[in-house]
Amino acid sequence: MQVARFTVAHWCVLVAALLPLACSWLAKSPGFGKPRRAGGLDNRDPRGWLARQTGWTARANAAQANSFEALPFFIGAVVIAHQLGAPQTRLDILAVLFVTLRIIYIAMYVADLATVRSLIWALAFLVNVGILFSGWH
Repeated sequence: MQVARFTVAHWCVLVAALLPLACSWLAKSPGFGKPRRAGGLDNRDPRGWLARQTGWTARANAAQANSFEALPFFIGAVVIAHQLGAPQTRLDILAVLFVTLRIIYIAMYVADLATVRSLIWALAFLVNVGILFSGWH
């Protein structure tokens, strides 16, 4: 009987799923501990509060949205690569590279380094395409 195990690529899916939550925390963090009337986080309307933010907090919120947008393709690519029997070491390395690039992407987004951010986004996208086709024979 074969026992299924979590691969590094599977763990990377979990990390990638947590990245939008980290961005959300980052975007909301300036409002923690402040009353609403003083500009603190309005937990009754967090999306409205976030929509009114500017600067790095607005960019952190945008990074959150983009992280959610990138997630389905990454999950699908990892699942398809596993189903097609991709070499595990290659798949794991590519998945770690994707997550690493996405973390760098978030940092560049928050830091307002738009050109570098776009380059990192493109690299992460190409790595994800590589994951998708890594099991193709």
